[in-house]
Amino acid sequence: MNSNEEKEIKNLEKSFASIFITTFTTIFIAELGDKTQIATLMLSAESGKPILVFIGSSLALISSSLVGVLIGKWLSEKVSPSKFSFFTGMLMIIIGIFLGYDILQSYI
Repeated sequence: MNSNEEKEIKNLEKSFASIFITTFTTIFIAELGDKTQIATLMLSAESGKPILVFIGSSLALISSSLVGVLIGKWLSEKVSPSKFSFFTGMLMIIIGIFLGYDILQSYI
């Protein structure tokens, strides 16, 4: 193996590890304490079958993640990364404005 091939393999390994760790950390933190985790906790306590609840909730998370990955793949072929970043940023700003407006309305 020549040095270029070794560099490509190292870059691929770094890329894999970086993407995997970033994805895992982001999803793990986002899911902590959210309604899905609370629902899973309640279902496990109610049913007394934690293994079945774990399998069901794991398959549900995998399925919903698969939908996100497939839509993301499709979008990446249709929209440039810069446009996608712009539109998602605008969407977050709009959602923030609506949520802020809703909170202000509850105080009036």
